[in-house]
Amino acid sequence: FDTSDDKKKALERTVEEHENAIATAKEAITTLTEEIAALEKGIKELDNSVVEATEQRKAENVEYKELLASDSAAKDLLNFAKNRLNKFYNPKLFKSAPKRELSESERIAVNMGGTPPPTEAPGGIAGTGIGAFVQISEHRQMQKDAPAPPPETWGAYAKKGEETTGVIAMIDLLIRDLEKELTEAATEEKNAQASYEKMMSDSASKRSSDSKLLAEKGSTKADTEAELQAREEGKEAAVKEHMATMKYIQSLHAECDWLVQYYDVRKEARAGEVDSLQKAKAVLSGADFSFLQKRAVGFLQPRSA
Repeated sequence: FDTSDDKKKALERTVEEHENAIATAKEAITTLTEEIAALEKGIKELDNSVVEATEQRKAENVEYKELLASDSAAKDLLNFAKNRLNKFYNPKLFKSAPKRELSESERIAVNMGGTPPPTEAPGGIAGTGIGAFVQISEHRQMQKDAPAPPPETWGAYAKKGEETTGVIAMIDLLIRDLEKELTEAATEEKNAQASYEKMMSDSASKRSSDSKLLAEKGSTKADTEAELQAREEGKEAAVKEHMATMKYIQSLHAECDWLVQYYDVRKEARAGEVDSLQKAKAVLSGADFSFLQKRAVGFLQPRSA
């Protein structure tokens, strides 16, 4: 009884341990599942933000290149106009166009008394050699104010030299505005590119760490699920063994109850068996119980006359 009872209590403790471990494992699996879902969602959102940032950076770079080409062409055109004005009104400031360099074959022909090839007429806007520029950025066009209405009357008469100086000064002002705009655009482009590169670096680092953490949590979840399965199997085995032990204890109780119930009967039967064994032993030792019984009867009877 004591051994079986100790075994029963040990099995009950084992079942309880398995149940606690199963509850803990299930809670851990639920938590890990939620964390894995959150990490997967975060990685997906991070990838989407990277795609959006890349598209925006490309659009900004295209806009910057268009502005650079447009403003550079406008600046070249203004410099050309200023130089053309200086040719007539400020010859000292005039800068002649660079001569076209002759090829090796052309130089040989000229040295031998030939005629140099004619200079091709410059193309571009009005023969300036400057390509046409178009303002492409729609937002810049929308931000431009409407042109001011023409003056109602002409201002006071000014000399031609003063008018030319005013025009050149206006051209210089426009050139400075373009240079300022180009400088600001270049700075903004540089800062935007630096911010984009930092964002890409941070995003790559975060994605790497999140992916590593996701793999670790997935592995932990798999191990926890395996432990849960082992605990459930262990609990099932312990429950079966506990049931078998309880049946065995019940059978012991039934047997003891039967022994207690029929104790007197068994005791009397046992005593009869002992007596029979003793008589049998005496017989085997040579005793004649029948002779003794006859002698005793004869002795007790009276003698005849």
